[in-house]
Amino acid sequence: MSTKPVNSNTPAARAWEHRAVELGDRLPDGFVVGTATSAFQIEGGAREGGRGESSWDPFTAATGRIRDGSNASVATDHFTRVDDDVVFLRELGGDAYRFSLAWSRVQPDGRGALSRAGLAFYDRLLDGLLAAGISPMATLYHWDTPLKLRGGWLNRDTAMRFGDYAHQVGEAFGDRIDSWVTLNEPATVTLNGYALGTDAPGEARLFGALPAAHHQLLAHGLAVQGLRAADVRGGIGIANAHSPVQAASGREADEVAAQLFDVLHNRMFADAVLLGRYPEPPEPYAVPLRLLLETDPDDLRTIRQPLDFYGLNYVQPSRIKAGPAAPKTPQGPPREGPAETVVAFPFHVIPFREFPVTGSGAAIAPEYLGVALGELRDRYSDDLPPVYVTAGGAAFPDVADKWGAVHDPARIDYLAEHLTAALAAVAPGGTAAGVSLRGYFIWSLLDSFEWTAGYTRRYGLVHVDFLDGTRPRTPKSSYRWLQKVLAAR
Repeated sequence: MSTKPVNSNTPAARAWEHRAVELGDRLPDGFVVGTATSAFQIEGGAREGGRGESSWDPFTAATGRIRDGSNASVATDHFTRVDDDVVFLRELGGDAYRFSLAWSRVQPDGRGALSRAGLAFYDRLLDGLLAAGISPMATLYHWDTPLKLRGGWLNRDTAMRFGDYAHQVGEAFGDRIDSWVTLNEPATVTLNGYALGTDAPGEARLFGALPAAHHQLLAHGLAVQGLRAADVRGGIGIANAHSPVQAASGREADEVAAQLFDVLHNRMFADAVLLGRYPEPPEPYAVPLRLLLETDPDDLRTIRQPLDFYGLNYVQPSRIKAGPAAPKTPQGPPREGPAETVVAFPFHVIPFREFPVTGSGAAIAPEYLGVALGELRDRYSDDLPPVYVTAGGAAFPDVADKWGAVHDPARIDYLAEHLTAALAAVAPGGTAAGVSLRGYFIWSLLDSFEWTAGYTRRYGLVHVDFLDGTRPRTPKSSYRWLQKVLAAR
């Protein structure tokens, strides 16, 4: 099958476009359908309301870090257009909205008292959501570490500061937020930000990034304790990226490399949170991964806190081959994944050529979402709480036509296929039967600043014109389709 991005204008891409009612009928009673965003990617207002700098601010200012040379100082201008965006949420008819609190907006120095101006912005957002009948799911950390916290996640003190921050935010908003996510994708932060250096803060420490992983997980445990101490009424969980892993061949070297990637990307995080221990690394890597075997048991007890739900962010499976990656060439779109640019790790990711790909190069493989859910069930059994897919979506090359409309049937297909795959997987006899799947959050409500891709990738149900200073918004056909799905439940 071709590895070129899906052509959103082909007849094959229109399979679900006129089947909104059918999908709506398939959604179980009580199954939550929502949308998701993150603060750094949409808010803008970088110098407004006393916001402090985050790790991503200087990173985006560095030459060559962001594909189109852009930054997120304005982003989608959600900071000033929050009321408009709540209207889009209300008219969509979704059940919930997953957003993140910008740590450096709420607590500019990463310590001390919370900012009244920062709190006021989220007060306004929460009031709007609740008035619209939309359930708020707040993520405490979505990659934007306050710059004043020197060393970032390499510094154990950052975990302590995060626990304090969580407690204070819980006291401020605990009566109005229905669900809390402590961290978003600590695996991605560790691998991209501290092992490979492709994301902020740009550290390329390879296996030396393990302390960043441990400190994030410790921060998660402390945050759960802080929220509970604040007596928040909402459920508490974490969201991590899970990628089912395959070896590129039956060769022993490839099998060991796949086991190593599974430990670093999946099990190191879920095992610690759900089982209170780190997985044993493959024997050849016991020395560089000795942190996993020598962790203070008290830390692991803190990390393993009772959770109300577990969040799964799914993009694609990973096929792993032993040996370092070949140097990258400028031809073709960069592929989406935590290890694609590394040339020093003892493994590399190779493409699933049997699947079509999104505009970001990610394999469109909805059946592997069921595999991911099944792995969670098989590995964690009774220790696995109810699960939400906390982020699922795809970038496509959306272009407004001469009338300003944006037609994106490929996104409609993608969302429908992943939703139906998830529901089929947890049904009786499915690959993940027994998993309590409570909902699916679509990434993303709005086109936004997509980290190192800048504004070159579009994930939103709502199109944003980044060339216009007012950031006008236009619902895409996927937004209108999802309205019909939700209305048909």
